[in-house]
Amino acid sequence: MGAFIEINDTLRITKEQGFPAELDLEKHIKNSYNLDDFKDKVFSFKSKPKIRVYKIPPVRNFLVEDVNGKWVYWGLCYILSINHDYEKEETSGTFKIVRLNTPEEMKQMFRLTHLNHPEQNYFDN
Repeated sequence: MGAFIEINDTLRITKEQGFPAELDLEKHIKNSYNLDDFKDKVFSFKSKPKIRVYKIPPVRNFLVEDVNGKWVYWGLCYILSINHDYEKEETSGTFKIVRLNTPEEMKQMFRLTHLNHPEQNYFDN
């Protein structure tokens, strides 16, 4: 008997799971978004496999877009709410963006924080 709960400091989601459609990587690389455009908006995510818990505000979580298994570190977010579906073993919830990385910081974040699985680096194609 027992239960497995995953503790995360990273919200890694796909567009299908709720990564903000407003954040387009190619546009951001050409002309960086401003945090003011998103700072008060609340986003939802869904269907994250496993039962997960995240750091609670004022502690940040990394916001990562999963692009075909590659990681793009967009910035930092606060997880505002969490819902667990114990039958499906999925987590959903809400978050807000508290910091956006510049394109150069996005590239650096992977190298600084993601020491395992270098093949998951979006920028090293």
